[in-house]
Amino acid sequence: MEDLPVRLPIKLSQFLKLANLVETGGHAHELIDAGEVYVNGARETRRSHKLEAGDVVEAGGYTVRVQQA
Repeated sequence: MEDLPVRLPIKLSQFLKLANLVETGGHAHELIDAGEVYVNGARETRRSHKLEAGDVVEAGGYTVRVQQA
């Protein structure tokens, strides 16, 4: 698992792009809408879900923890 320091608050779709888990915002929306993104082990379907420090995001077989920058 990697840690990614970011400025908070940050939306889930923005974090997916910053973490290089997706290439575009459109791809982020597709993954989220398809139920393929998990936050702290729970499926997350809200693109605008605000992440907090310590949240763990899983997508596409990769796991990244949110850290405050």
